[in-house]
Amino acid sequence: MVTQITEGVKISVETVYQPEYSNPLHDHYMFAYKINIENLTEYSVQLMRRHWHIFDSNGSHREVEGEGVVGLQPVIEPGSSHEYVSGCNLKTDIGSMKGSYEMRRLVDSEEFEVRIPEFLMIAPYKMN
Repeated sequence: MVTQITEGVKISVETVYQPEYSNPLHDHYMFAYKINIENLTEYSVQLMRRHWHIFDSNGSHREVEGEGVVGLQPVIEPGSSHEYVSGCNLKTDIGSMKGSYEMRRLVDSEEFEVRIPEFLMIAPYKMN
């Protein structure tokens, strides 16, 4: 698990390789990731947008941007957290992701960026 705190918002990420959805013979590797967003501030915050950088070990890079996460723009109260699971397909058995969330403080509508720490996605057989 990797963790990072930005502007009082803690992001923790765990990943798992999904062999049942992968097809190595066709360069298709599927990973799931679980993200926990914890609000350590004294204000309610809302996740507005996401921006991902996805890297394959073959040198390719792609970016994904959009509103919210898995169709939601969750409001996270002080001391609370929001957790979700999503997935990423790679063309190689090793890769990484990093990015940011655009958050809004509800008390004053101030927007700020929260960094998502870089995390690795590695097929388990590569770890031997």
